[in-house]
Amino acid sequence: MRKILIADDEANMRWVLERALSKAGYDVETAEDGQIALDRAFSERPDLVLVDLKMPKIDGLSVLKRLKEHYPDLMIVMMTAHGNTATAVEAMKSGAHDYLMKPFDIDELLITVRKAFEVESLREQVDYLKEEFQGDGWNLVGNSEGMKAVKHLVERVAPTPATVLIQGESGTGKELVAHAIHTLSPRVNGPFIRVNCAALTETLLESELFGHEKGAFTGAHARKSGRFELADGGTLFLDEIGELSFNVQAKLLRVLQERTFERVGGEKTIKVDVRIIAATNRDLLKEAQEGRFREDLYYRLSVFPISIPPLRERGEDIPNLADYFLKKLSNYGPKKSLSQEVLTRLMAYDWPGNVRELENVVERMVIISQGAVIGLDGLSILNNPSKVEKGALPFVLPPEGVSLEELEKSFLQQAMEQTGGNQSQAAKKLGLSRHAFLYRLEKYGIDPHWGI
Repeated sequence: MRKILIADDEANMRWVLERALSKAGYDVETAEDGQIALDRAFSERPDLVLVDLKMPKIDGLSVLKRLKEHYPDLMIVMMTAHGNTATAVEAMKSGAHDYLMKPFDIDELLITVRKAFEVESLREQVDYLKEEFQGDGWNLVGNSEGMKAVKHLVERVAPTPATVLIQGESGTGKELVAHAIHTLSPRVNGPFIRVNCAALTETLLESELFGHEKGAFTGAHARKSGRFELADGGTLFLDEIGELSFNVQAKLLRVLQERTFERVGGEKTIKVDVRIIAATNRDLLKEAQEGRFREDLYYRLSVFPISIPPLRERGEDIPNLADYFLKKLSNYGPKKSLSQEVLTRLMAYDWPGNVRELENVVERMVIISQGAVIGLDGLSILNNPSKVEKGALPFVLPPEGVSLEELEKSFLQQAMEQTGGNQSQAAKKLGLSRHAFLYRLEKYGIDPHWGI
């Protein structure tokens, strides 16, 4: 459960905030002045601090700066009824994640808190990515031909200001690729801001992207900066871009063309320096051709397209990916390993949920496994175990010195032999889709008309 510390000298405000956040499922502590807030923050180590600007003993800005000295990654949101834009800017420069102008409604508070934790989760993902850096190079996990092509494209486009469109099925790692582009770019020290275009209504999304002025709509009690402003000097990642309404698409097109916009309810034109990376699991060109997405926006977004192959088409990456996830789970206890039988079965599975599904499966196997080596008993947790347990060829440990590639090729040949070259039946025996099966035949140079 996420822990939140509320620091405010008004008892009624503390009570209202504590009640609302507790009801939302957070573990809440309170403090009535700046000194108590510091003491409790140092002893309780909250995940997020809501701190009022005007407080006795130590003011909110001082609390913010002291906490940031000791905990640079701590999420802090400033609250004030006395501040202005200059005060908010000073707080943001001092390390605040966001600010709330009193009076604010509970929905605004909850959205701000939720977004803060989303940013924290993204930062953790960036940390995992940075762990993969080696010297001047970097490593998105996987050495298949498909991933080598993705890495090459990332390395070429990262130093440029080009807009990038990342396409791939859900769970293939589109956001990780976006992080890689940002981290390898000259904007690495700037912000990386993510917006999930499918998570908000049209009205909320427009405010989220471009910000709003005070009084622009019901509940807009103060001016609010949008994600474009927050990403100034850095990268804005628009996830699920295919879900945008035509109205928002038109406004986004203008920003891409001119790098200017107005806040909702405002007249002042704001200019930003932002690199755009978009992602979608749809065939956006087809969507545009069939009238479900603006064709002019598609061509603006796809200056440099990158397609990520699904996991079923790069099964040779599974051992490296599984080992990477096992290392990530080191906080679960001593690092575990997968038996050869488990690896072979995992490589035969079709992975409809792609890399995200593999990560979840590895995590569940780590949790239920008793020993240091995870055996076949852990495979029952697959979402569709029948694909690897029913009708598949018998799997045995390979002889000493035989590689996984040699073993996989052998299974493909056996399946073709046993089915007289019937591709559909052979694919079924191995628990593969026909597409994935044909891909592997081509990979190993096996005649798809074997035995016919």
